[in-house]
Amino acid sequence: MNEKLWDLIIIGAGPSALTAAIYTAREDMSTLMIEKGVIGGLMATIDKIENYPGFPEGIEGLTLAMDFQAQAEKFGAQVELAEVTGVLREKDNFLITTDAGDFHARSVLVSTGNEYRKLGIPGEEQAHYCATCDGAFYRDKKLAVIGGANAAIQEAMFLTKFATHIDLIVRSWVKASEILQRELKGYIEQGKITLHEGTTPDEIVIKDGQVTGIATHQTDKPEQKETFDVDGVFVFAGVIPNAKFLTGSGVEFDNVGHVMTDHELMTAVPGVFASGDVRSGATKQVASAVGEGTTAALNIREYLNDLDKKNDA
Repeated sequence: MNEKLWDLIIIGAGPSALTAAIYTAREDMSTLMIEKGVIGGLMATIDKIENYPGFPEGIEGLTLAMDFQAQAEKFGAQVELAEVTGVLREKDNFLITTDAGDFHARSVLVSTGNEYRKLGIPGEEQAHYCATCDGAFYRDKKLAVIGGANAAIQEAMFLTKFATHIDLIVRSWVKASEILQRELKGYIEQGKITLHEGTTPDEIVIKDGQVTGIATHQTDKPEQKETFDVDGVFVFAGVIPNAKFLTGSGVEFDNVGHVMTDHELMTAVPGVFASGDVRSGATKQVASAVGEGTTAALNIREYLNDLDKKNDA
């Protein structure tokens, strides 16, 4: 049992959480971040972030995450590696249950972001979801990348550093930004990437424990099937919010499971705030997540000041 009462417990340690921790810890608010996975969240898995202000040549997501963490810890924020299982109100305070024990806080910020969406097809246990993490294992191999939005296109182009060829499989059509589509065209013209639009994956083919292909069909003509010979498969099919642990807490969700907040980023439960990609209406960009972390921190400070005035009255 962890008896300390923290001013703020932040659930998650992505860019929004880390930014909030920098602000609150700097103002001498005792701040604990609880993270179940990687410091930096999905940001840490991005090969190069090119649209974050101040880095005209781009910056590796993991490097940026480590810089954020160092700055937060310099001001006194702490990190606990654990998985949160619930948030319960106890009078004016909160009980945060985790697989590493219970923690207590006067306020809570939910900044858990999203997790990668699975395809739900046979063989998916052999798929990868992080090109930066796993791309080097496929040097001089053939790969399939599944997805047609920004992340899929960025990661497919990054994987050409290692793979001899990439089959880019898109269920409908490429929906990435215009600049990425222009870059992609160059890779296609060079023969590094072959684009297969209107193609739905059916199975990751595995033989003797190794990926040997990806079986597909034409999205609008299921009878037209094709199997591509590849040595590995990377999936970038979107994300889902990490918010199931809030079930029963009183926090409200939108129709896809993102946390709903008011303009001050407070949820339906006073004292529980949300910021970053897990929040309904978030733009899912590092820069905006940083801004929301700042906004949340300032509003949490005001919430705690009002709570102190109420208790002193």
